[in-house]
Amino acid sequence: MSVQRNSIPLFKIPKAEFYSAVPMEKLLKELQQAALQRETRRHFLHTCSTGLGAMALSSVLAGCGFFGRKDEPSADLPTLNDPMSPRSAQYAPKPQRVIYIHLAGSPSQLELFDYKPELQKYHGKDCPQELLTGKKFAFIRGVPKMLGPQGKFAQHGQSGAWVSDYLPHLQGVVDDITFLKAMHTDQFNHAPVQLMMHTGSARLGRPSIGSWVTYGLGTENDNLPGFIVLASGGKQPDAGKSVWGSGFLPSVYQGVQCRTDGDPVLYVSDPEGMPRDIRKQTIEAINQVNQQQYEEVKDPEILTRISQYEMAFRMQMSVPDAMDIKGEPKYMLDMYGADPEQGSFARNCLLARRLVERGVRFVQLFDWGWDTHGTSKDGSIDAGLREKCRQSDQAVAALLTDLKQRGLLDETLVVWGGEFGRTPMQENRDGQVLPFMGRDHHLDAFTVWMAGGGVKRGLSYGETDDIGYYAVKDKVHVHDLQATILHLLGFDHTKLTYQFQGRPFRLTDVAGKVITPILA
Repeated sequence: MSVQRNSIPLFKIPKAEFYSAVPMEKLLKELQQAALQRETRRHFLHTCSTGLGAMALSSVLAGCGFFGRKDEPSADLPTLNDPMSPRSAQYAPKPQRVIYIHLAGSPSQLELFDYKPELQKYHGKDCPQELLTGKKFAFIRGVPKMLGPQGKFAQHGQSGAWVSDYLPHLQGVVDDITFLKAMHTDQFNHAPVQLMMHTGSARLGRPSIGSWVTYGLGTENDNLPGFIVLASGGKQPDAGKSVWGSGFLPSVYQGVQCRTDGDPVLYVSDPEGMPRDIRKQTIEAINQVNQQQYEEVKDPEILTRISQYEMAFRMQMSVPDAMDIKGEPKYMLDMYGADPEQGSFARNCLLARRLVERGVRFVQLFDWGWDTHGTSKDGSIDAGLREKCRQSDQAVAALLTDLKQRGLLDETLVVWGGEFGRTPMQENRDGQVLPFMGRDHHLDAFTVWMAGGGVKRGLSYGETDDIGYYAVKDKVHVHDLQATILHLLGFDHTKLTYQFQGRPFRLTDVAGKVITPILA
């Protein structure tokens, strides 16, 4: 298309007039580009004269859950107008909210919960060959030495749960906890196994469990995100933000990471010189344009954009209030060991209680620094692991106590654990013993615990062998844990699905079974 001015071709305009025509030429080019961008494949199919395009589009949207799913009549899935509206589960859930505490790097179960006195007898001896043949390790090479447990174990509570002296505060709340002592997984490197734990797959691109939960249940608080992430330890998980991403689900369901220093969310404050009423009018104008575009192309991501603009405006008031712990009484801060002026894991535990108290559906706590290979003092199972436990033990016990005192524990499911376990032998590298005590990654046996709504209290479920190498009784796979969490929230994990790339996907992929013996 040749651009003209007063019906004269642009290249014939006199030089003096040419420069005045250039701005108009740019505007016309921008208009043309905008028109071409709107001619998307979806727009072409929608306006196809045969009508087949509109039919195809309708089937795609229906498959994504936007018009409900015929095979899931009890699943009240997201509507077109409000993707985060609260929805009923497939059946009555016991907990309404989840606090998931992930210790990135993975603590050693052999120092904390899985008491193995037989392992102490082998301390310092060469590892038997049968434990090495056919096995793959992240770092161990050659023949390592066996490593006895470094914690002092005792039984606690009426349940008689074994807990070491690494966790003195948790010892006092074991009767509220169900321990899963025979967990196992499929990966032995941090990033893929963290993805496995939180998305059900070791590959990138799948939605996280928090995204699935908010997709299925929506949120109870219009002024706060339904899925909030709090990180501590100075680094992100090895798998990055994908562990709280929405994958192929609409991005409205991804986790919102809140900072614990400064503004909880970047740019949540009004810019200097920008009154709130002007900002509100700006957002309303933007969303009117977005709504018009949605009516034309029916792209669900436009709904996300609208929802997020509106949420961002509401968050300006609600998030600073929820994230400000200075108003908490001193005895509460002391109970958690939280400093209101400094970000920490303890502060995040207190924030988790404040968020679920306000109706946030899924709160994810990530704490980095639990990888104890023995390459440094901080990364050792005797000094480093003790320090990480010191930083977290009081706060976790306080969180359970606080939720219980407020009547929130029955409505909240608390999950605690890493991505895998640690080996009963001391890590070596290239046949050389490391300078500090450490254990390599281990996928065949580790411990996760759960507390709160829907699970039995004071229960230890599952067993490992005499040295904690293999799960031998009541084994629980990662997919089983995920299926159980969804079950407690009111969903059949095989039916909470999303149509993507021609087939229905779910959190547990094609596996997983509910751990019925632990259900209350």
